[in-house]
Formats: sequence, structure tokens, C-alpha cells
Amino acid sequence: MSLKLKVISGSTRPGRVGPTIAKWAASAAEAHGGFEVEYIDLADINLPLLDEPAHPAAQQYTHEHTKRWSSIVADADAFLFLTPEYDSFAPASLVNAIQVLYREWNYKPAGIISYGGISGGLRASQTLRDLLANVSVVALPQVVPVPFFPEFISDEGVFTPNEKMTEGTTLMLSELTKWANALKPMRA
Repeated sequence: MSLKLKVISGSTRPGRVGPTIAKWAASAAEAHGGFEVEYIDLADINLPLLDEPAHPAAQQYTHEHTKRWSSIVADADAFLFLTPEYDSFAPASLVNAIQVLYREWNYKPAGIISYGGISGGLRASQTLRDLLANVSVVALPQVVPVPFFPEFISDEGVFTPNEKMTEGTTLMLSELTKWANALKPMRA
């Protein structure tokens, strides 16, 4: 049974570093071997703010961008979110991307890699975990924080994690694999 993991970069701000860290995470997930991995950049999805007339639970989408996003999320067995911390919260772009859908998220596990200053984005990861629980996602309690993230990005724009980040990501991917396998029958 092949499992599909969507690695989602949650920031859409100009000058963001999310894709740099997310691409490393996608490579780590591919190397892990538990998933078929797809990298998703929310800036490429370009979702407007909650512009569907019907509640997301109805799945009566009228806009092509929502239908496309619905297809991407529905196709997943698990998620790995990359989130910065903006004012102790996940970015509005990521919150919107989650709230624009409902059923497509249900009974799937998610891991979070957060980045920021001294806290490594842990406050944002907690708010994100709460939001994911509200759409019936099993958000893993283990988060991989990246504190002082600029220290891990070279002048060439390459993210090089330390040993603890790599170890934490590997453990998270193993947990995601277990949960994705366990939850898959619930979505049948």
C-alpha cells in the first residue's frame, strides 16, 4: 500500500525561506522511504481568502482554485507542514488553506516543522495543531522546531539542519507512516 505525503510550505510572503526548508524536508521524506512525496508551495496554489459561497463540509466548490486544492489535499494520506511564526501564530495563508476545505483533511495525520526566532516557531505549531484537530487531522505532538533559522541557510540558499533537526524529522516521518497506515482504513 503506497502512502502519499504532501509537504506543504505555508508561507506566501515575498522573501520567505519556507520553500528552502520545505525542499529539504521533502528530500528527507523521500530518503525516509515511507511515502511517495509531493512538495506543495501555497504561493503556487494562490488561494483567495475564503471565497466559496457554501460551507467547506458541503464540498460544493464553485472556483477552479478550490477544486484544484481539494484534489491535492484529498489525494494525500499524510501531511508535513512547514510553518513560520508570525506574531506567535501560523501565517494567514496556511490558516486559510486549511479552512477552505473540510472533508479532504479528515482522518489523516500531520507533522509540523516550524521555524522562527528563539522559540523555533513552537507557538505557531501549537496553534496549527489546534486548527488541524478541528478538521479531524491527527496532528502529531512531536514538532521539529528550527530556532534562529537563518543560521542554517547558506549564502547560496541551502538549508543544512543540525543533527537534532535531522533526527527529529526522521522520527516524525516514522510516526507519520504509522499513523497514515492506521488511519487509511477509516477513509475507505
